[in-house]
Amino acid sequence: MSKRDYYEVLGVNKSTSKDELKKAYRKLAMKYHPDRNPDDQAASEKFKELSEAYEILSDDQKRQAYDQFGHDGVNPSFTNAQGAAEGFSDIFGDIFSDIFGGSTRTRSRSQRGADLSYSVEVSLEDAVKGTSINLDIPSSERCSGTWHQCSHCNGAGVVRMQQGFFSMQQTCPHCRGEGDIHDPNCSICGGAGFIKKNKTLSVKIPEGVDTGDRIRLSGEGDSGKHGNGDLYIQVDVQRHKIFERDGKHLYCEVPINYADAVLGGDIEVPTLDGKVKIKIPEGTQSHKLFRLNGKGIKPLRGGSKGDILVRVLVEIPVKLNKEQAALLRKFKESISSSENTPMKSTWLKSAKEFLKGF
Repeated sequence: MSKRDYYEVLGVNKSTSKDELKKAYRKLAMKYHPDRNPDDQAASEKFKELSEAYEILSDDQKRQAYDQFGHDGVNPSFTNAQGAAEGFSDIFGDIFSDIFGGSTRTRSRSQRGADLSYSVEVSLEDAVKGTSINLDIPSSERCSGTWHQCSHCNGAGVVRMQQGFFSMQQTCPHCRGEGDIHDPNCSICGGAGFIKKNKTLSVKIPEGVDTGDRIRLSGEGDSGKHGNGDLYIQVDVQRHKIFERDGKHLYCEVPINYADAVLGGDIEVPTLDGKVKIKIPEGTQSHKLFRLNGKGIKPLRGGSKGDILVRVLVEIPVKLNKEQAALLRKFKESISSSENTPMKSTWLKSAKEFLKGF
């Protein structure tokens, strides 16, 4: 039975680069791997076919010979083949890492404990200026009772598997990579191997942190045979009643009365360091933006301090008494000229031009 074209097997063409070839093989090998398709003979044969094709095409010399002479060019009877290419062994490491959660390389017996993740909420003020907080963290500690060498992996923490012409390793499922198994009758931990406990840590929240930033505390995770994992503190900055944060800048909206907007004046606005005054010029329109340079946030990773941007909102008076309403009507009559209301005059002119066609 004649063999299929190797390029066709991998779903690529002759101009495909080595990187693209590797990606194509990796995708198909993951799909048809025997461990993912138990008792499926067709998948097993497909996997062997893919592996053979990639072994040839990933080697520059074999690929050149195949391109020139076809299958005869890579037949051991006609060539001096010396095994799989270096790239061939590399990709198996990548693939089996995905399938088994490990690597084909020999694993170290020095297994650390698991990393832990913990979320904390901090106020905007604490995030901007930095603070220290105490946290009660649930964790586990390796039991000091009796441990026995795992008989399934002989203490290696990994087991070797044979798949055709190559072998691979995966974490021992019995000892979970520890190399040792705890006494199931231990009076200290009840055979679990680990003792649950809470510990209190003082965590420094650095100046300028933002939602999504993580703080790593080395060695404060769960304990393992040869060391502890790490603890990651996930920061979540609470919403503020006045300010909205955008990176290193802060935004706030400040209502001003109608008279101040028309006549101008000074208003007080808050900052994280206290109150400051802003001069409102005569004729200020609603939603005008004012900038307070350098009153924002100092970035966590360095750089200049941000600003505070203040948007003023002109508040229209409500529930006027008779005297106020009379004064406002008189005022309205006095500002009918385009000089007092340029925006309205411009809009009316544009609308008039637009409506001429109707």
